[in-house]
Formats: sequence, structure tokens, C-alpha cells
Amino acid sequence: MTLEAFADTIVPGEKRFPDDHAIAGAAEGPGAVAAGALELLDWSATGITPMLGDLVSRLGEHAEAYAAEEGLALDPSVPPFVGLSFAQRTALVRRLVAPGHPEKEFWVLLTLFSNMAYDSAAHTSTAEAMADGHPGLLAMGFATPDPDGLWRFPRYSYGRPLARLHPATTPSGSPA
Repeated sequence: MTLEAFADTIVPGEKRFPDDHAIAGAAEGPGAVAAGALELLDWSATGITPMLGDLVSRLGEHAEAYAAEEGLALDPSVPPFVGLSFAQRTALVRRLVAPGHPEKEFWVLLTLFSNMAYDSAAHTSTAEAMADGHPGLLAMGFATPDPDGLWRFPRYSYGRPLARLHPATTPSGSPA
């Protein structure tokens, strides 16, 4: 729940169900969590998977300290960070990623991976992400592949070809 709440703070989305505590519901449509932020964080390629438990604990400690500073009563039925409102989560994350914070690098990594899940679906193949209706790629207007699963662009993005095809290029686009 804590990692979901963090990812939702970075790229907010709508609640999945009425009593959803992790997702604050600060934005319409799906956010980082629906885009696979937890799957990306749990992917060994990120290099931070072994430290996620420690980051969850530290985030809870920071949330408790923030709540004490602000005179807030946290809901004991949910993890401390989850118990903060969206505005409070945002204020705390702003502190954690600020220049000079001793743990800044860790919180920036979580922030980047939360964005990456939404912006690029880095934890899955692009073809799978598009077939599954990945919310971030769809929101950005990412082109869908042709029926055979390959991307071809009949119109040049700059309105003209960037280079002439080599005369020995095969019909499939491979060099001869």
C-alpha cells in the first residue's frame, strides 16, 4: 500500500474502489499504479528491489515525523504514508526529493520509476503494453502497431524522409 501511495503521489489516478486508501483519487483516469508501477519496482532490472522493504519503512518513519510536526492524527488501520491526504503526501515527497535531503537519491529513484511505469511501460514489451491498453502510452497517443505487431509509419514525422533508402534494401526493410 505504501509503494502504491507513493507512486500515486507522483502520477495520480482515480480510486480503484470506494475504500481505496492507497490511491488518493486526485486525478481522473488511471495513474502510475494502474500503469504498473509496482510491477516495475519489483523488476530486478531496476536494482532497487532488494531495498524496497527498507524504503517502505523509512517512508513510514518520515510520514510519522511529518504528521507529528503538522499535528496530524494518522489512521492506525493503514500504513503511515497511506494515512496522509494527497496534499500531505505531496508536501512530504517534496521534502524528500529536495536538494540537501540525505536520502534524496532513493526518493528520486522511486519517483523516476513511478513516472517510467506510466510514461514508457519499461517493465513490459511495448507490444504487450499496447495490447493490454497501457494507460500512460494511450494517454500520450502512442501509435498502435500494425496487425502483425510491427510498427510502421506511413507518414514521416518531419513531413519528409530523413534519408533515401539504400538501393539494396529488401522489401522487409532489412539491409541486403
